[in-house]
Amino acid sequence: MSTITVHERAAAQAYLRLLESTRAVLTDPGLAPYAGVMLTRPMAEADRALRAAGLAGNEARLLRLVSALRASPPTSRDRTG
Repeated sequence: MSTITVHERAAAQAYLRLLESTRAVLTDPGLAPYAGVMLTRPMAEADRALRAAGLAGNEARLLRLVSALRASPPTSRDRTG
């Protein structure tokens, strides 16, 4: 696999945040009815990041990037403080 660009990494991270947010909302019966409202921001963020990275409509590439990101140990740059 080629080197991951800054935009690709941001898109993969935004996708993972959306995935984790979705899981959190849908596993809580009290929050599930509000999923649409609660997930609007993470969906918009992921959509913008995918477009910026040229990954909109390229799910295979996105999922390879997500897998690579998950497989690699986090660096200090990956952590937000």
